Amino acid sequence: MLKNQIFNGANHRKSVIDLTIPSTYSGKTILFVHGFMGFKDWGAWHLVEKYFTDLGFGFCKYNVSHNGCSPDDTLNFVDLEAFSENNYSKELEDLQAALDWMESHMKPFPELYLIGHSRGGGIVLLSHNDARIKKMATWAAISDIGIRFPADEELAKWKANGVRYQQNGRTNQAMPLHYSQYENFDENREKLDIKKSVQQIDKPLFLLHGDNDTSVSISEGEELSEWTHTPLEIIPGANHTFNSAHPWTSIELPKELKLACQKTAEFFLKSEK
Repeated sequence: MLKNQIFNGANHRKSVIDLTIPSTYSGKTILFVHGFMGFKDWGAWHLVEKYFTDLGFGFCKYNVSHNGCSPDDTLNFVDLEAFSENNYSKELEDLQAALDWMESHMKPFPELYLIGHSRGGGIVLLSHNDARIKKMATWAAISDIGIRFPADEELAKWKANGVRYQQNGRTNQAMPLHYSQYENFDENREKLDIKKSVQQIDKPLFLLHGDNDTSVSISEGEELSEWTHTPLEIIPGANHTFNSAHPWTSIELPKELKLACQKTAEFFLKSEK
């Protein structure tokens, strides 16, 4: 197991990445992409890793480079300046950097599957044309980046102030968001158009959402399903994190997250005709 290894993400910013290869390794590896105000060691993600490695999958997970954590503190938002300067383009670069790190550390390169949660699901969907990726799964993925930004008077206020703040309900930190985040989106609307991107997907895709998600509406999962002609798997009673939380002290997955793992594993193990 490689833990908290350094890789160079967007803007050459150092971040951390883990890789676990089980003794029963099948040659198939999952790369997990976390979401907004998340990190690779959030909540029960370590139990998700164990679930898949127990099935013989390799498992890799990383912190996006500007998520607010640091290589010296991978669990807390200690670098709010970096967080304020994050954007979707940087997270796309981070995914490519993580894939490159895997390629340099895994010989031969595995049959690679991706799981993206929430915002990470959107990043996975926008990266589908990378030939190294064989299958993709999204958990509670976003379908639209533009709607995540304020509009009209709020957008003008953000521009005038240069920064706005979003409260982190778990840590009670006021998380700064620099206006450059919107500028990057506005300059890269075509590249960051999830609807346009997913309509071109030509590899196996699995879509999963909880029906009690108050952070990313299930309607976004339904849009992705419609655009890709892919069934949406719904987990009854599951919230945005499939009823897990941070910190997660149980040694067992919540039943909704375990079901998400089971259904995703079935998809990854299914032979394509």
